[in-house]
Amino acid sequence: MPAPTRARLTIDLDALAANYRTLCRTAEGAEVAAVVKSDGYGLGAAPVARRLLREGARSFFVARIEEGEALRAAVGGREADIYVLDGLTAGAGPRLAAARLTPVLNTVPQVEAAVAFAAGSGRPLPCALHVDTGMNRQGLTVDEAGAIAGAPGRLARLDVGLVMSHLGSAHDAADPRNGEQLARFRDVRALFPEARASFANSGGTFLGPDYRFDMVRPGISLYGGGPEERPDAAIVAVARLEAPVLDLRRIAAGEHLGYGSGLVMPRPTRVAILGAGYSDGVIRAARHGGYAWLAGARRRLLAVTMDLTIVELDEAAVQVGEMAELLGPNALLDDLAQAAGTVAHEVLVRLSLRAERAYLGE
Repeated sequence: MPAPTRARLTIDLDALAANYRTLCRTAEGAEVAAVVKSDGYGLGAAPVARRLLREGARSFFVARIEEGEALRAAVGGREADIYVLDGLTAGAGPRLAAARLTPVLNTVPQVEAAVAFAAGSGRPLPCALHVDTGMNRQGLTVDEAGAIAGAPGRLARLDVGLVMSHLGSAHDAADPRNGEQLARFRDVRALFPEARASFANSGGTFLGPDYRFDMVRPGISLYGGGPEERPDAAIVAVARLEAPVLDLRRIAAGEHLGYGSGLVMPRPTRVAILGAGYSDGVIRAARHGGYAWLAGARRRLLAVTMDLTIVELDEAAVQVGEMAELLGPNALLDDLAQAAGTVAHEVLVRLSLRAERAYLGE
């Protein structure tokens, strides 16, 4: 049988479910909604959502309306609330209604468009209000939220079931910005006493009960990333990217390795050539401190090219065709992100469709 040459991505939905249960225990009674935008952080929104529905999840957040439509089709007749973070964009009202999607309104023009659409349909429009409490990325200002709350004619057209905001520094429990945002959000929540409240992302879920309110919205920790942007024993790996060993080589001291002339071997070095590169989602910058798991140990990344990754070996017994783990339970997601100078979110969404995919626990 020929040795494999294609990378393999295994998505463990049992591990996903374990992370969901961990988040439910941590949230202490708050609903745990799943953020499944960007195709479930690159791992497949449809199988992710279907498994989480089996675990008891009922609310999901996507970014684009197309993601919401696809997710509604994927979950079929199962009961699920699907929120669209982009809100109600121009002309999107009929599409949102047809797919039973709930817009998250971020601007005054979006609120006005929602009011107009509701008036035309003859019934209040279910929606969420997103208020910016200090991240300065998306959402109504606190003053705008106050003006909307003080306009009962406007609110009569809207069924505001959720008021939400987003933490900017939840991964760092010591950051004073968290408390500042919390104080602002409490003021906002008081404006809409009939609505449920949601404030915490993955990191915020672990900040304590003051941050959890009625619903938490974890994303990265569902998929294996630590809430503090570092490995966390409570969160288990969901994605495992493996690549076959295509060749074993010995490089003499003083020889160059890979493109350019920047990497010169200081001593004789045995290396393994792996059949995956940045075309498969291995971020090139991860060669600065990243590692793979092969023959029972961490192996330093020396170079990452489009189709190949080169790792340093000792004299361990390794065979061509053996699989090396580039991401997974032994090659940790947060470690790879740190080596690449990025966050775990980017590592996952960069995983390409070229690798052979398999799902466990569907």
